[in-house]
Amino acid sequence: MKKLLLFLLTMVPAMVFAQKGTEMNLWPNGPSTSNGDPNDMAKVTVFLPDEKRATGRAVVCCPGGGYQHLAMQHEGFDWAPFFNGQGIALIVLKYRMPHGHYTVPAEDAEEAIRLVRRNAKDWHINPQDIGIMGFSAGGHLASTVATHATGDAKPNFQILFYPVISMEQGTTHQGSRTNLIGKSPKRKLVNEYSNEQHINKHTPRCFLALAHDDRSVPPINSLNYYEQLYSHGVPASMHIYPTGGHGFGIRQSFAYHLEMMLALKAWLRSF
Repeated sequence: MKKLLLFLLTMVPAMVFAQKGTEMNLWPNGPSTSNGDPNDMAKVTVFLPDEKRATGRAVVCCPGGGYQHLAMQHEGFDWAPFFNGQGIALIVLKYRMPHGHYTVPAEDAEEAIRLVRRNAKDWHINPQDIGIMGFSAGGHLASTVATHATGDAKPNFQILFYPVISMEQGTTHQGSRTNLIGKSPKRKLVNEYSNEQHINKHTPRCFLALAHDDRSVPPINSLNYYEQLYSHGVPASMHIYPTGGHGFGIRQSFAYHLEMMLALKAWLRSF
């Protein structure tokens, strides 16, 4: 009963203040790099909170799917009530699949952050309070942007759920690696997209959440990432839940859903 009450107190305001999303083409004049599939168009869906509740914070969300497809609902659109209820804008990114062009997903994610900054005034967003969030392969994309992007494409914080971090054999998720950089990538490319190798003192603060029994993406991905964040003095919070496997997203069937949501909400209030 106590958990139910806490859940209602956490989620009801979010449900009340969630707004309908607005879909936009990310590249109205065409992308800078083609992935060879003209039907695979990058888009964003913008969910803005009620203006009276807006804090100025925004999150660009990258759903997962092994760089092969996208889990747009439970790792994307379904998060809008949670963020909007806290006065945070959510921008869900439908990024393009690489199809052999490994730079394409990150180009889309970086442009999404730039798009939010370009519209910051109209959307009541603080351009210096824009984060990136990702799940599984979307977590790899989010951490790629967090560790590689510069200038107006660099996020101010990162939220990663059961992320693929490394491209190293034995650590990575094989499907994500193959779909992004190919079956037999050169060592330089493996290193470039093993994001734990690119953390420095300027990497944005991070929230990590995953399950101990994840059989799809080994938890060592998150552990190595956290270790590097810690060693470089980057504020980070990691939550490893006993069970849950992979891909739980915002689904309430995840046994630790309530604890996870409260932890993320507290983290967002901590800075």
